[in-house]
Amino acid sequence: MSRHTLSVLVEDKPGVLARIAGLFSRRGFNIESLAVGPTESADVSRMTIVVNVEESPLEQVTKQLNKLVEVIKIVELDPESSVTRQIVLVKVSATADNRGQVLDTVQLFRAKVIDVAADAITVQVTGNAGKIADFLRIMEPFGIRELVQSGMVAIGRGPRSISERSLRPVPIPIPSAG
Repeated sequence: MSRHTLSVLVEDKPGVLARIAGLFSRRGFNIESLAVGPTESADVSRMTIVVNVEESPLEQVTKQLNKLVEVIKIVELDPESSVTRQIVLVKVSATADNRGQVLDTVQLFRAKVIDVAADAITVQVTGNAGKIADFLRIMEPFGIRELVQSGMVAIGRGPRSISERSLRPVPIPIPSAG
């Protein structure tokens, strides 16, 4: 099995998320990560879906997704030509003895302290999956009390775009016969 990141533009309507997740569920695929949010167009949302499946079953699902009226465009993002980010909030035990070490690690990872309590620090970490995993591995010995992680969001690098605007036909001026 291999990991695939799909960027799916959909109409911003109730029930679309459930229909798309249902297609994956019916095929027995576990969605590893799912993030949905508005785009530059008010009536379009972008779903970033990460699944771990073989190529041919994934192709079948994407064909079925393309048949849904609300789906505008599906693109599989190549890891080499896309940027991915997640956000994690993690509450770490921080005593008087280890608080300095925790804060040094936070600074090393360019993370941000969100809340400080007498015995814990809540930190926001943003980055790709590797950075997040490394941060959590280093924080583990201090004692992770609580953790919440967003789904991955991704976008293609450079000038390529899969925005809804890029899918609209470009009007061609008709020369006047005059």
